[in-house]
Amino acid sequence: MRKELRARIIEVCDRKIAAKGEDVGLSFYAFFKNKNDNPDELMEAATWWIKTHELDHFVKARKVKEMVQKGL
Repeated sequence: MRKELRARIIEVCDRKIAAKGEDVGLSFYAFFKNKNDNPDELMEAATWWIKTHELDHFVKARKVKEMVQKGL
């Protein structure tokens, strides 16, 4: 996964955790604006989330952040 996307995922997870607490869940859509202005990056995140790691639709933000930080 590209560096910029990893950084955005960590930033969004941090923001969601700060706003809603440690148990907040999110989907990969949380890392993108409502309009699909970067389909390649969206597919990259979807592939990482769905195909590579077989994550459920909603996953705890802290788990996603930890996975990204570990380079998974």
